[in-house]
Amino acid sequence: MIASPPAAPRVSPWVLSAFWFGTAFHWLLLLLVLMPANVLEFVGPDRKGTYVGALTAIGAVMALVIPPLVGAHSDRTGRRVPYLRLGVGVNIAGLAVMGGAVTLLSGMTGFWVYVLGFLLVQFGNNYATAPYSALIPQLVPTEQRGRYSGVMGMLQAAGQLLGAVSAFVVGTLGLPSMVSFVLIAAFLLVPALVTMRGVPDDARPAPSGTQPAPWQSLFAYRPFLWVFVTRVLFALGQYSVQPFLQFYNADVLGQKDPATSNSIMLACIIVASIVSALIGGRISDRVGRKPVIYVAGTTMAVAALLLLIVPGFGAALLLAVVFGLGFGAFTSVDWALGSDAMPSDTSFARDMGIWHVAFVAPQFIGGPQGALLDWGNAQGDNLGYTLVFGVAAAFFILGVLLVRNVPDHQSTRPVTT
Repeated sequence: MIASPPAAPRVSPWVLSAFWFGTAFHWLLLLLVLMPANVLEFVGPDRKGTYVGALTAIGAVMALVIPPLVGAHSDRTGRRVPYLRLGVGVNIAGLAVMGGAVTLLSGMTGFWVYVLGFLLVQFGNNYATAPYSALIPQLVPTEQRGRYSGVMGMLQAAGQLLGAVSAFVVGTLGLPSMVSFVLIAAFLLVPALVTMRGVPDDARPAPSGTQPAPWQSLFAYRPFLWVFVTRVLFALGQYSVQPFLQFYNADVLGQKDPATSNSIMLACIIVASIVSALIGGRISDRVGRKPVIYVAGTTMAVAALLLLIVPGFGAALLLAVVFGLGFGAFTSVDWALGSDAMPSDTSFARDMGIWHVAFVAPQFIGGPQGALLDWGNAQGDNLGYTLVFGVAAAFFILGVLLVRNVPDHQSTRPVTT
């Protein structure tokens, strides 16, 4: 057993987390605003939930496979930045394909070109993710990870807020979808350059003769196992409803402009999460990660259930603020909890890539949840939303119950030789 490695050359938490800001802007605008609207144009209203769910699940395949494989290669070379550079380039190429499909094509032909672009986006973004994710456990000592994770959570929320505001402006001005795709590319590239230029990238491959443990054995290490399981549950809750919020605004809240209403709701969630993110990270360095998770998960579960009985849009926005406070607190601790659970300092990128699967794999829930949404709504009285939101709340509560199995603050870990 050894203590966490000493900090490498110091890097500002704002520089380290800049790429996460761009990625947050990217995914909010793409997944929550553009994709539902674009798919609706391609396939029509009757099967919108099924196709949005299927597209989310298809994209998740790349996110399952790429990070652990690329992460393992990054560990062998000791490099991080070159992977980030190539991944961002492929990501932007995929955005161009998606924007071209929306602008130039229609019907199922346009939809399948759109899918191709989305796969490129997923490939590129996940190619960059595992090496990038290794930077917190590699560069930040254990006692500071809550603060760094809090900055990352806050910048993630700020990126999401800017994405929601951009969606509102683009929708209000009636600008074409291509404008949004250009904005996504720009706001992904610039923060990525900040991180790439500010993070030290001296090649530090694993010592000769040192082999990381087989990936299967990671789950025999109790901290990693339970952090992985609980992160899966929280992600299942998130992805159970996230792709369908725009439809909820139209069908349940009766909003005439659901895209704009959805953007306002997302902005409320995100502003609240900014408030709680940095505070939650600092608190977790003092009292531990789990108490923050307990409060955050319970708050999100209660808010998800109450959204089913709100009397109108104003009350829904108030609940969005409550949900955002919980979500921000959770994200502020998420990276610190995962970093604490890494079993070895010879395979940070690979292990963080596998840990990232816990967030990505639940995207597959979008497929069955989309079908459940359509089936329930066909029965009448928006039953589909009751089922989908209820399932999400159940996942959040189960995550809260099981996170107590995660051992308290990890200051030591085994190193595989």
